[in-house]
Amino acid sequence: MSNDNPYSQPEQPQQPYHQPPGKSDGKSTMVIVGVVLAVAFAVMLVCGGILVALMLPAVQAAREAARRMQCSNNIKQIGLALHNYHSTYNSLPPAYTVDANGRPLHSWRSIILPFVEQQALYDQIDFSKPWDAPENQAVAMTVVPTYSCPSTEIDPTMTTYVAVVHPQGIMSGATPTTFRQIIDGLSNTLMVVETDSANAVNWMSPDDIDLQAFLASGAARDHGGHPGGAHVLMGDGAVQFVTDSADQNLRKALVTKDGKEDFSAGF
Repeated sequence: MSNDNPYSQPEQPQQPYHQPPGKSDGKSTMVIVGVVLAVAFAVMLVCGGILVALMLPAVQAAREAARRMQCSNNIKQIGLALHNYHSTYNSLPPAYTVDANGRPLHSWRSIILPFVEQQALYDQIDFSKPWDAPENQAVAMTVVPTYSCPSTEIDPTMTTYVAVVHPQGIMSGATPTTFRQIIDGLSNTLMVVETDSANAVNWMSPDDIDLQAFLASGAARDHGGHPGGAHVLMGDGAVQFVTDSADQNLRKALVTKDGKEDFSAGF
């Protein structure tokens, strides 16, 4: 006789045992995500720093290019003013005016103020007294934007736009020059140059630079200005950029108005 009970329930197959996931697994996932995010953030910082470092020279170069363009425009405006002065008075202004004893009083920069849209400032000057007399101090401390190079970090009442005062130059002293006297040609003779900050003067001062200072241009480049050279204003109103390494004989030739030099080599 069989021992099987016809009423007994069949055995159910045993299910494998699964432990429900513990809370510690969630914490581990959060830690991993946090580490990944931290690493990603660190990488972004490093890459961002490298990108900024790579871009910085380009940004600086772009800013200097903009400043150099503004400086060139300033000098072009000065050139236009000098030509308009010549059209009005049939000569260029002298390098400076003098008193009865021959002492310099005022700069060519003061004389051409009406031609750089500064008539009101011009009218405030007492030209019978020196530029630094008490009566003229308020004007001397006024900033004239046209006379300020944006690449030069100096007192804004100072200027690096000067003449090369020389007996054979366009600016020879208290005697004015006419275009007819520039027999080397207007395009081959300097009217105004941009010097370095070491030679900067108050824009109203009857001080400029001499030939030796022009020949030494670039020696004080660490004082500010444009890397590698400086602008010059030619007699025809054109603005050129002369490098610090330009030939000294060429520099001398550019200063003289009647030296009959050969300019075929150019700048």
